Amino acid sequence: MLRMLFLVGTYCLLSPLHAVAQKTPMTPKIGDVAPGWKNLTGTDGKAHSLTDLDDAAAVVVVFTSNSCPYSIDYEDRLIALHKKYANAAAGIRVVAINSNAYPADELHKMKERAAKKRFEFSYLRDESHAVARAYGAVYTPEFYVLNKERKLIYRGAMDDSTDAGKVTVSYIDLAIEAAIAGKLPEVTRTGARGCTIRFSRRRR
Repeated sequence: MLRMLFLVGTYCLLSPLHAVAQKTPMTPKIGDVAPGWKNLTGTDGKAHSLTDLDDAAAVVVVFTSNSCPYSIDYEDRLIALHKKYANAAAGIRVVAINSNAYPADELHKMKERAAKKRFEFSYLRDESHAVARAYGAVYTPEFYVLNKERKLIYRGAMDDSTDAGKVTVSYIDLAIEAAIAGKLPEVTRTGARGCTIRFSRRRR
């Protein structure tokens, strides 16, 4: 009888956790079709969806923020990346997504930052954190490269050093070149470096 009560009690304790786990999206693996997004508001005041970029041969997605020093350090590299591929014949798009739950990362602050730094790439607000959770993003900045079929072919850091003057390998450039060639890059996964994304607490 005691054993039965123990098992029932354990089940009652674990069942809600199991239910939550069931609702949590699976983090995509290399080769999986990447999660999409729909109607995310950008700093341009427009609604953006991944399907808007159907003509692009590759999409670079970066989860970033206004408040993380690492993200700020990478802003100039992001600007340079966009400029490098803006007129590429294959069509390469850079999309920055802010999922951070800090006052400095609210949309009006994002607009101020985008204007100050003259971002020409899309900078989108993931207010519900749904996109970051779907991708399994943990840090800012954290990069993902999607190929023409929108399959994930790379995830991790942009390059091999947080110090721009010491970079010897650009993992993002290699992944973009692989996407254009219809291949996987030699390196498909690295460890992202930065600040942990702050998610709002879910209401029970």
